[in-house]
Amino acid sequence: MSALGRGYRYVGPHHVIAAVKAADGGATIRTAADFADWVAARTAEELDEPFTFVVGTDGALRLAPRRSEHVACAGGDRVLGAGEISFYPEAGRWAVNEVSNQSTGYCPDVSSWPAVAQALDQADLDHPDCFTHAVVFRRCPTCREHNIVREGHFVCVFCDADLPRRWNVDPNVDDSDGP
Repeated sequence: MSALGRGYRYVGPHHVIAAVKAADGGATIRTAADFADWVAARTAEELDEPFTFVVGTDGALRLAPRRSEHVACAGGDRVLGAGEISFYPEAGRWAVNEVSNQSTGYCPDVSSWPAVAQALDQADLDHPDCFTHAVVFRRCPTCREHNIVREGHFVCVFCDADLPRRWNVDPNVDDSDGP
């Protein structure tokens, strides 16, 4: 775990990460000026939709069109957070309208919020105090399938086995000391 949080590796389908090219990657937003340049290049139609985002292990926000794969936005790298985000203008500046951790490629835990908030703060973007839509991901210890826990029901949708209460999606991470 880094000072900014757990680094998540891609855990989605292998063919998706295999298609990522070195030139892939979202627009890196480190400052308010970076965001101003990025948003100025977007159309009104683009800004009406959420965007794919990741927070790189360097703490920088990266943005890509919504239908982009998170792993492509990250250039194939590990991330500190991933999901979808939307923006709106407020009093002459931009703010985050909604933000989630919905990324079935990285399956980040809800505990990734502090890294996301820090990246948004670095870009001088007002934002909510937590994910507006938090997704709880778990891997079934019986059938090994990834699940989205809905309404606090920690049961595998594939085999009906109980799901753990703690994040466990990446089988290569010893999370015994994690959140």
